[in-house]
Amino acid sequence: MFNFGGSTNGAIGNGYPGLQQQVPSRSASGYTGQNMNNGGYTANVPQQNMGGAGYSANVPPQVMSGAPISPTGKVMPAPQFEQSYIENILRLNLGKPATFYMTYENNSQWNAKIFSGVIEAAGRDHIIISERQTGRRIILLMVNLDYVVFDEPLTYQYPGVIGNPSQGGR
Repeated sequence: MFNFGGSTNGAIGNGYPGLQQQVPSRSASGYTGQNMNNGGYTANVPQQNMGGAGYSANVPPQVMSGAPISPTGKVMPAPQFEQSYIENILRLNLGKPATFYMTYENNSQWNAKIFSGVIEAAGRDHIIISERQTGRRIILLMVNLDYVVFDEPLTYQYPGVIGNPSQGGR
């Protein structure tokens, strides 16, 4: 009548009347054949043997940490925010005058030096400024940068925040 785990003609009982699963057999291709009989309907579904008795697991998609997932389970592309690095802050303030405090280790002539000028460009490892008095262009290396002083308000966009925070209280 009902098969609750007992074996009948090589079938594995699953607790549901009329639905039986055959013991899987491995073929030369490495796949197992799973025969299911449900009310006269028979299907032969190839499945890769994952160590279980003919069962395979649904493997969820790989998701980057913090990536949003839709209610249907689809992985949405994560929004790309520019990270808060010094070069990005300097790029937001191109054309503004600033004072750069630099340190040069193991230099017998000068260990620290101060440069003042207008920010022309900023890269990952360098800053280009122009001196107001002479018009010279100077390339400063980020590795020597200690800090930067601006005499006017900065333009700064914190990553992930839309708009500029209010400058109240200054």
